[in-house]
Amino acid sequence: MKFTYFVLISLFLLAGCASEEEKVNRKADRMHMNMLTVDTHCDTPMRLARSGFDLGIKNEKGCVDFPRMKEGGLDAEFFAIFIGQGPRDSMTFDLKHQTTLAIFDSIHRNVARYPEMAGLALTRDDAYKLKAEGKVVVFIGIENGYAIGKDLSRVKEYYDLGARYITLCHSANNDICDSSTDPLGPEYNGLSAFGEEVVKEMNRLGMIIDVSHLSDGAFYDVLRASKAPVIASHSSCRALCENPRNLNDDMLQALKKNGGVIQICLLSEYLKQPEPNPEFDRLEKELRQRMKALGPDATDDQKEQIWDEYQALKNKYEKLATVSDAVNHIQHVVDIVGIDHVGIGSDFDGGGELDDCRDVSQMRNITRELIRRGYNSEDIAKIWGKNSMRVLHEVQTLAE
Repeated sequence: MKFTYFVLISLFLLAGCASEEEKVNRKADRMHMNMLTVDTHCDTPMRLARSGFDLGIKNEKGCVDFPRMKEGGLDAEFFAIFIGQGPRDSMTFDLKHQTTLAIFDSIHRNVARYPEMAGLALTRDDAYKLKAEGKVVVFIGIENGYAIGKDLSRVKEYYDLGARYITLCHSANNDICDSSTDPLGPEYNGLSAFGEEVVKEMNRLGMIIDVSHLSDGAFYDVLRASKAPVIASHSSCRALCENPRNLNDDMLQALKKNGGVIQICLLSEYLKQPEPNPEFDRLEKELRQRMKALGPDATDDQKEQIWDEYQALKNKYEKLATVSDAVNHIQHVVDIVGIDHVGIGSDFDGGGELDDCRDVSQMRNITRELIRRGYNSEDIAKIWGKNSMRVLHEVQTLAE
């Protein structure tokens, strides 16, 4: 009799737990139907130039495509045109400009191929309209102001093609500003004179300035020079993970004063201090050396092979951060500067990946964790899109 009693109690408790989790899932589903969800950074456009990758079909490789956006409840994605650093001379600048234009074209063609499924957004209102039509929303950004070279007119050219932000630099200094990770250290101790002109031009056009990847000096220079709010499209908090790519608490306070938003990045090494992993480090270094040896003439197939090997290496050796780790960073921003200054920038297809959120189809897991921690629907809506769309609207309104 006692055995039967304990079995019944256990089943009742298990049913209660399952019911609570089902409630969380249903609540998350309702929220995703009623709010605009925005991811401010993925590097998927790098894949568009490779044969066989199509945003309109569910792909086996990569992290983002239109069907998986629908599956994960992600309405809007900023597809970042990443331009890798190279020599800073006029010939290379022209070549990189042509590469940038080609990637723009590949994004436009993918959107035009699926008019019933997706649409290009240029404003906040475009995004809400496309969501109401049941379509996924495509925004365009540019990662690395190196694409501009020294030609200020290219800022407007990229804006006219649909770019709504530019990340001013990447992993090395360029003609605009210092990077947070250039091994040679600062070149200007912040923005260059040309960089000041770029900031003014972006303000004039109504284009968001992205401060991810910038050195601390360049970050503060941008906030001093910009008359509009800025974003850090894919960064996290230095207080929780000591990494030069992350923002410290003083920088978060400065970002709040500017009216900007930090979009928490889902890259493990920006979310938690990596544990020693010498075997992974050795093999990753070998891969990087192989990629470097291929040089600028590497074919798409060679790049794809290296990328596949890198992904396999990560899957085997790397200990990924979790959704809970990412939400810890969201919570830290909320604690320091409030709910109006935080969002999500996955960096999918550029290294962003969590143990329990490996691609865009699993984005609801972030919402579920926020619900479990007691965030209400209005706060979750701000994190998922209202904050970033506010910045876009303010930047464009100030330009007008």
